[in-house]
Amino acid sequence: MSFLSLTHEPLTLQATEQRLTAVYEAARKGLKGDTLALAAGMKPSDFRRLQQMDPLVELAAEKGMADGEAALAEVLYDAATKYKDPKVALDLLKHRHDWVAKQQLDVTVDDKISVLKALEMANQRVIEGTYRDITTEAGDAPTSAGSLTTRLTESHDDCPTDNTDAP
Repeated sequence: MSFLSLTHEPLTLQATEQRLTAVYEAARKGLKGDTLALAAGMKPSDFRRLQQMDPLVELAAEKGMADGEAALAEVLYDAATKYKDPKVALDLLKHRHDWVAKQQLDVTVDDKISVLKALEMANQRVIEGTYRDITTEAGDAPTSAGSLTTRLTESHDDCPTDNTDAP
């Protein structure tokens, strides 16, 4: 069995004009990292090694990203201003200029009210109740609601209810 001589040609990584253009075009489309390398026709490991060897590769990627973003910003700006698209204009304000719609309402009331009128209105809302004075013993008139409750519970000792919660 004979061994054939295999020629080994080492890969030479150089930042040629063709490679820089491919990196620029891929970055202009918004690609990053491994997808940028694959779209530029390189393996991701070769792309990273080429970035370390030649700073022009990094510059081509940054320039491509900047040009792509500028082109899209121009399209959005034209749609918002020239073609008067309100949705695009709102999206531009929100995402590019950090604009946030106001979330709270300011309510101002200029109606002035006097203290006397407020008291009259409060008195109209109060329910005026009437009660009868019930005394178990002749001549004992309760002086307050608490004493009335106490006298009523004292006179009904035979009732099974517990009135410890009474006010």
